Amino acid sequence: MSNHVLVTGGAGFIGSHLVDALLARGYDVTVLDNLLPQVHGDAERDADGWPIYLDPRAKRIAGDVLDPEIFHKSLDGVTHLAHLAASVGVGQSMTNIVDYTRNNVMGAASMLEVLSQRPHTVQRMVVASSMSIYGEGAYRVPSTGATVAPPLRSHEQLAARRWELEVDGEELVPAATTEEKLLQPASIYAVNKRDHEEMFIAVGRALQIPTVALRLFNAYGSRQALSNPYTGVAAIFISRLLNDQPPMVFEDGRQQRDFVHVGDVADAFVTVIGDERPVWDVFNVGSGTPISIEAMGRTLARMLGKDLEPEILGKYRVGDIRHCFPDLSKIDRRFGFRPRRTFDEGMQELIGWVAATKAPVDRSQASLDELQKQKLLV
Repeated sequence: MSNHVLVTGGAGFIGSHLVDALLARGYDVTVLDNLLPQVHGDAERDADGWPIYLDPRAKRIAGDVLDPEIFHKSLDGVTHLAHLAASVGVGQSMTNIVDYTRNNVMGAASMLEVLSQRPHTVQRMVVASSMSIYGEGAYRVPSTGATVAPPLRSHEQLAARRWELEVDGEELVPAATTEEKLLQPASIYAVNKRDHEEMFIAVGRALQIPTVALRLFNAYGSRQALSNPYTGVAAIFISRLLNDQPPMVFEDGRQQRDFVHVGDVADAFVTVIGDERPVWDVFNVGSGTPISIEAMGRTLARMLGKDLEPEILGKYRVGDIRHCFPDLSKIDRRFGFRPRRTFDEGMQELIGWVAATKAPVDRSQASLDELQKQKLLV
């Protein structure tokens, strides 16, 4: 049997890049996607509703992972499962709690029940998890050098606009986060993703199907939904700038994140899929280079030739954390994987793609109004 990968969510941003990478390496590929308008609204689509960027060599099945019959049908001849289908976005997950939990947790449950109860040929699984499950990243205590996993910031601290984390009155220094850090999910999306990866690894172990969860940091790149205010901050900032509006930055803008190009994310999936050793474990996937949100906004404005300073809101979005960036040594040791693209190279690729597409609709203000209405903006 030839290697055949089913990519759920394969018409989406990361999924479609994974499809390209798999086809380039000689895999047969099937895509299962429900073609959700919020995810695919920006993309030019064919008569059947599929994005035109999706490689025609991939077999296509329009349907939902929550439908056991469709999922079972999509497993025909499949040797590897890459599960990326999910509802994404921290802010929206705090208002659409039932939808997110149904799509993310019950979707995983439905798939795993099919794998447990019905005949199939799946030999290996890789599931997309998220850095959001960590909650806060790791920190170091300056006076002792100790690494700590502090509790989430209190509402009282945030209301006082004291953004940095503290222990016994001492301000902590952010440090690279390893996979062993205590999980403290701060949003429904994060809770869903934690459940998601643990369910897959538990059932994969029980069924003796090697299973890996990749904890993705902030992915960006071409095909990202530019008009979806609930997903990647890079795409949101570019949408604002192209509409001659400043990027809107929560808190004071100094919070640090890791932005990883979608090409590196796809390469990480392919690396894990192509490894035949038995493993049931989790691995960080990022760029390894943290940057502040404010600095990213300034960099994108410079790249786009826009004389616009980020608008620092001084407000806190419930479910957000202060700093989180990855230690990537584990995936390097286990699989020999290292990201190849620099921040500037990746952002230039994204901007080049945006320049060739229609002007995005900026829905950031509507998103903020919704958060305010739901009392999720402090």
